Amino acid sequence: MVWDEKIDLVTDCHSILAWRWNHFSQLLNVLAVGNVNETEINPTEPLVPELSAFEFEVAIEKLQR
Repeated sequence: MVWDEKIDLVTDCHSILAWRWNHFSQLLNVLAVGNVNETEINPTEPLVPELSAFEFEVAIEKLQR
């Protein structure tokens, strides 16, 4: 059972499926959003620093335990 936009209780299986289809298509429809600014990320340094050989060995030893 779901409540529709008119605050009516919907119990019919086909009506519930139609309600869900409409609800989630509106919720997930990113093309309908007009003012989305795409931001390009160009980091000058890696987001995750590289591990040293010692740090790598310590991490592997922890995994083996």
